[in-house]
Formats: sequence, structure tokens, C-alpha cells
Amino acid sequence: MSTATADHHDTQVNPHPAPLGHALPPAADAAILHARAQALLPEIAAGAAERERKRELPYALVRRIAEAGLLTWRIPKAQGGPGASVHDVIRFVIDLAAADSNVAQALRPNFGTVDSLLYGGTEAEQRRWFPRLLAGEIFGNAGLERGGAHGANTAQLRREGEHYRISGSKYYSTGALYADWIGSLALNEEGREVAFTVPRHRPGLELVDDFDTTGQRLTASGSTHFHDVLVRAEEVRVNSFPRDRRSPIAPLFQLFLAAVQAGIARNALNDAVAFARHKARPIRHSTATRSVDDPYVQETVGQIAAQAYAAEATVLRAADAIDAAWADQLSNSALTQASIEVAQAQYFAADAALKASELAFDVGGASATDRNVNLDRHWRNARTVANHNPRQWKAAASGAWHLSGTAPPTTGLF
Repeated sequence: MSTATADHHDTQVNPHPAPLGHALPPAADAAILHARAQALLPEIAAGAAERERKRELPYALVRRIAEAGLLTWRIPKAQGGPGASVHDVIRFVIDLAAADSNVAQALRPNFGTVDSLLYGGTEAEQRRWFPRLLAGEIFGNAGLERGGAHGANTAQLRREGEHYRISGSKYYSTGALYADWIGSLALNEEGREVAFTVPRHRPGLELVDDFDTTGQRLTASGSTHFHDVLVRAEEVRVNSFPRDRRSPIAPLFQLFLAAVQAGIARNALNDAVAFARHKARPIRHSTATRSVDDPYVQETVGQIAAQAYAAEATVLRAADAIDAAWADQLSNSALTQASIEVAQAQYFAADAALKASELAFDVGGASATDRNVNLDRHWRNARTVANHNPRQWKAAASGAWHLSGTAPPTTGLF
């Protein structure tokens, strides 16, 4: 990967991910995965600011996360996994985002893949894909198309004998550059939206490192081009992510973004504390001789801490609502309640991350804006995640529900 500055980078085509090594034995329960995460997270956090400043994609670290089994939380015990709750997953995502929000968001497709298989996958599909995750393989996403109406899908999956061919271009390919498998959506010959997953080295599949945004620059979310790519029949799934009815998949995908925001808020807190302790100087007319004793610095850090604390608590409560929907056999009423709670959590977490990131600058003077300190990455990352799904819509959907009982849309954004 190029080590150019964050303002410019060399576009690469089909960069190679870290090779598959040896995965740790599957975890018997969530406690084992939490312990593995706590052992690995400090290393991830240590280089995050520098990676982001130089725009160095952490291929090896992402592979280590996968090989530690940290993408397998929700795989049932009967299938060799820990059988963890959505609450467990979201708690881990917050912790990971607090270490490196780019890595956390880049791995989002893996968690959606597992829950979509739990929701609508056949036994054969679960037997096909769960062992790959348990072996440390990584799933990426070839996302939305550019141009046309938002969410419109023009890619066509046409039959060729027993299998299919796909041509088309996608963008926002979250985590694709790190991945062994690329999932996407296309329209079949009946005009139905279907999902498919192909290996990254399948001939005709082109991954381009051209993601150039204000923040979240290392999510590997650039372009994916399908040039007459073979899609085997067993690699196709119908309605794995339905948009004509409620499912637990949309709330999980949306809550994942809120968890990333909660992690960003905590990361801003950590950096603000470190800056105040080790770099900041009291302003000339302060009564304190150390910045940590300045009452206004203390107040500022307290405000940031409150934002981070409340964001995390809100997001975890929404995770409980999704778990409750599963416990209620995915009833429409429970899924609707989960969608509302997730929308509220998203709204608050985005606001909290943006406030915490802005306040982080108030613990120091002009030196807090130095490029090498890179405090601005928190605001840029929070702003970028917030723009994925405008939070005004989340608030409006919540308001309509409370005022008149109007359920939120089933577009996949709730």
C-alpha cells in the first residue's frame, strides 16, 4: 500500500490481502472471544492514528482479528461457534471502534453475513459459509451503485447453463480490499433482487482502492467491477436481505454504524485525556500549573466522557431490543420496536460522536490542531459515518412512531 499522505494516494487495483494463516480454535462462548479481543485491541489502537495519517491499510491486523474468531460471535454452538447475542457483538464493535473505527466499519459485512444466514439461510448455506468464517476467512461487500436513484440496482445476473454471469460496477465496497469473499446484489432475470458471494480472485472481478473521503479512509470502501464474472449456482441467495418486510438484518446493519460512532466518541475521550496529561499547557491566566488541574479542561473532559458514556449505553440498549426480537421469534411488533430503538440510538450516537470530537480540541491550545496529533480524525470519521444514513430521517421516523404509530420504512435503512 502506498504510504502517501492522507490528502493523496496512489490508486491500486486488486491489492492482495494478508494471506490466510492459522485460525485459533473456535470459541466455545462469548467470554472467550471477549478475552481474545481485549488481548488484541491495544495493538490495534497503538498504530491507528499513524495508519490513518499515512493512509496505510492494516491488512495483517484485519486478518488477525478474523483468525482470532472475532467475526464468529453469532455462529450457533451447534455450528461450531460461540452462540453469542447481538449485545455481545455490539459491545465488541464499540471496543473495536474505540481502537480503530476504520477497522470496525470495514468488518461490518461479516456480521451482516452471519445474521442473514441465521435469519434466512438454509442448512446447506450455513454449512457452506460458517466454517469459512471459523477458519479465519473474511467477507467484504460490493455495495451501492453510483448514479441514478439512491439504492437503485442495475447490475444483472444472467443465467449461463447451470450457473450465472454478472457484469456491472459497485461502489462503497466496505472491507472488500481485506476480504477473501465479495458479496453483492443484482437483479435476476425475473427482476428480483438476489444476493451472491464470489471469491475475490475469481477471473473478471476487479477491486479498486479509490475510496477518497473526508474520514473513514481505511474502510477499503472503493469500487468493485464485475467483468462477466462467473457466479456459481450455490453462490446465489434469494431474499437474504428483504426490503419488502421487516427483518432483523436491517436493524443490525444500522446499529453497527451507531456502535462505530460510540467507539469514536470513546476514542476522542481517550485522546483528549492523553493530550491534557502529556502535551497541553495551561493558558497564561489559568490558576493551574498543570492542564489536568485547570477547571475548564476538567469540565471539557467531563462533557466528552458523558457523551461517550451515554452513546455506549444507548447503543447497547438498542442491541437488547434486537435480541428481544429474536427471543420473540421475530414478530413484526418486536422487529418494529427494535427498528425504532435503533433509529433513536443512531441519532444520539452520531450527535454524541460529533460533539465529543469537537470538544476534544478544547483541552489544548493551538497545538491541539497539529497534523501530527491528528485529533481531527475523530470528527472526520464521525462525520463520514453520520452521512451514510442522514440522522434527520432517524429522528423523523421515531417522531412519527411516537405521535401516530407510523412504522418506519422497510428500505433496509431502518
